[in-house]
Amino acid sequence: MIGARVVVKRGGREEAEKPFWISFADLMSALMVLFLVVMGVALLAVTRTVSEKEKKEAQHEKNIELILQRFEDAAKRYDGISVHKDRQVIDFGQRARFAFGDWRLTAQQEEVLRKFVPEIIKLANDDLGKSILKRIVIEGYTDKRGSYLANLNLSLQRSQKVLCTMFASTGPNLLDDSQKADVRNLFFVGGYSFNAAKENDEESRRVEMRLEFLGIDEKRSPPPVDIGDNFGECALR
Repeated sequence: MIGARVVVKRGGREEAEKPFWISFADLMSALMVLFLVVMGVALLAVTRTVSEKEKKEAQHEKNIELILQRFEDAAKRYDGISVHKDRQVIDFGQRARFAFGDWRLTAQQEEVLRKFVPEIIKLANDDLGKSILKRIVIEGYTDKRGSYLANLNLSLQRSQKVLCTMFASTGPNLLDDSQKADVRNLFFVGGYSFNAAKENDEESRRVEMRLEFLGIDEKRSPPPVDIGDNFGECALR
């Protein structure tokens, strides 16, 4: 027995280590699966967000096209008034054309304006109008003759005269107080001197109404504090 050989099994250590390495591999596999799941959810969320944004943008453009078409349909009932969809403006043509150096409108021009403005108010205050139309800017223009500052003042006077026409207290087709309040809240005045002049001087002396639209998810600002029917008198005579 003295010379008996002692056999040592060296595989014990390797066998003891096997469970650890198997567990580590499983852990890495689980982490990889978790990572893929998280990335999948994140990509899905981003895709959904982009899709919703694109959907809102498409609907927004559709609403703008729809209300422009409604304005165009209304304008067709009035000779000389047209809507330029590409520029998003209402062009009154001869219905709001001025003499050289003058800001006054004829009685007939004022009458036509007061006939058409209620159409604008009606479209602006329906569900579609409230959701998409922000405001309407009355833009006056002049021809290229005269100085820049003189023409700038003249263009502002022309815009102001159109607005004053809506608040007239005498003459045919007068607006009622409710319509005048809508005009006060919705219309703004702008002057552009001889910028964007037309091909000839006569066509340049004009007024247009530019439609401004709300952005996506933007809401129309509430009207200012109610000041009743104190509309005042036009300073232009």
